[in-house]
Amino acid sequence: MPQARQWTEAADGTILDMRRSGCSWAEIGRVLNLSRNTVIERGRRLRAAAPVRVQVAACTRSRREDPNRDALPAGHALTWGLLTDAAYPGIDP
Repeated sequence: MPQARQWTEAADGTILDMRRSGCSWAEIGRVLNLSRNTVIERGRRLRAAAPVRVQVAACTRSRREDPNRDALPAGHALTWGLLTDAAYPGIDP
């Protein structure tokens, strides 16, 4: 049966610091020369959480970027401009 790993304060500090700075569990494991799952389990016991990600509010996005927007009407400047602004390759105006 494998022996239990003896964790040091330095290893615990590395896990906490790297996780706070946004590093992945795999990156932390490479630094400590341990498996990702071993580091995850120790991180959970230390309550090492990743930094909170900032969510962009839906109202700050433009109407064009909204994936749930209605279809643009025929001849809309955005879509029609994509078709007519550039010359077609191989045809001289």
